[in-house]
Amino acid sequence: MTRLNSNARHAVRFTLNGKPVEAEAEPRMLLSDFLRHQLGATGTHVGCEHGVCGACTVIVDGMLTRSCLTLAAQVDGCEIRTVEGLAPSADRLGVLQQAFRRNHALQCGFCTAGILMSLDHYLGENPAPTEAGIRDLLSGHLCRCTGYTPIIQAALEAAAQLASPTKETSDA
Repeated sequence: MTRLNSNARHAVRFTLNGKPVEAEAEPRMLLSDFLRHQLGATGTHVGCEHGVCGACTVIVDGMLTRSCLTLAAQVDGCEIRTVEGLAPSADRLGVLQQAFRRNHALQCGFCTAGILMSLDHYLGENPAPTEAGIRDLLSGHLCRCTGYTPIIQAALEAAAQLASPTKETSDA
């Protein structure tokens, strides 16, 4: 009888924020740990490790995904977007990030990456969001600092700016 090595590492290849990546993962390695420890994408935070807090939210093949509930091996061949992929360049924040900054929508910042990813996805699908829709989306995220009001204001501001892209912002 042949015994399988449950610790054997496997190559995992996917696109991360537009760039192809490859690294090895053990079969039970979570995507959140793979992103942080194997690839250095430390913007994705791990909070509850049960998929409840939303801090680890990333986008996998266009779908919001809790990276603490996803195995690294499951994303082989996928396209993944993390908070590091929101900024158009290293020296310029994205529209949503700028709105968060202007509205003081983050305090400790632990939940921010997951909220930004969910809002980015939501605003991409809902160009004219309502406050009620944003509140519903945020019900899947825990933030102990902001009280959510500045986050909602930032999301509505970003949506308005995205709806009229000729309006430039000077924040970086």
